[in-house]
Amino acid sequence: MTPHVRWLSRFSRSVAGQRNRLFWGCGAAAALTVILLSCTTTRTIIAPPSIPGAEFVGSEACDTCHAEITRDFKTATHARLTARGENAKSMGCESCHGPGSKHVEAGGGRGTIVNPLRDPATCFQCHLEIRAQFQLPHHHPVLENKMNCIDCHNPHKGNAIKGGDTSLQQKIKGGGFAFLSPNETCMQCHTAQRGPFVFEHDAVREGCITCHSPHGSVNQRMLVARNATLCFKCHFQQQQVDGRIFIGDSDHTNRLPQGTCWSAGCHEAVHGSNVNGHLRY
Repeated sequence: MTPHVRWLSRFSRSVAGQRNRLFWGCGAAAALTVILLSCTTTRTIIAPPSIPGAEFVGSEACDTCHAEITRDFKTATHARLTARGENAKSMGCESCHGPGSKHVEAGGGRGTIVNPLRDPATCFQCHLEIRAQFQLPHHHPVLENKMNCIDCHNPHKGNAIKGGDTSLQQKIKGGGFAFLSPNETCMQCHTAQRGPFVFEHDAVREGCITCHSPHGSVNQRMLVARNATLCFKCHFQQQQVDGRIFIGDSDHTNRLPQGTCWSAGCHEAVHGSNVNGHLRY
């Protein structure tokens, strides 16, 4: 073997050794990172609401006075969370209303049971992401106690989101029952947007949540996007001529810099109009 060949052989072994050391070093670092992350990751433990001195009695005890609710609860979205057996008493009615022994002993009444109708924190113990949305600058006034989760949701019967099943009579805000579509749920309060309109915005037919985030948003009016970006989700813009922006068949080049599609005074009737097909007014 010539000196030149021996030098190449030693160089190749040296490079291979360094590569192996680098490989095992990176592998060890990755393994250590996984171990540290698994040890330091915070896990949320959800506990039922507490009532001082009360004990769990099981959902069967609730049936004595609340037979209609317990009868229909098997159809509810929340029914999937129930459990059976002595060790699972807290995974039924009491997972939301707290231990019920004092409520049973008192024959009902306030102060002996948790009522989510008066305190949304009961719902937030599971729906943590919704609680975060209500902390955003623009939100429905649930935290301010001007409305509650029950105005829009059915905790005890059928789909948890009102309007999810139009074959089911649902309790409406202000009293009474009705067959609610998803939009009707919002229009219990937002009556001005109900219509009917001669020229209806197609987005309204698709649903209010096409444009609005129902729990909270960083944008005004709880819009899902800011300014004209919201409209461009559906209304395609194109350049038919260099330097000119067309939306539909109309040249919007000079209009877009004036402001948003509605605040610039162009399409003010965003939900619908009775006199103008372009929703101008």
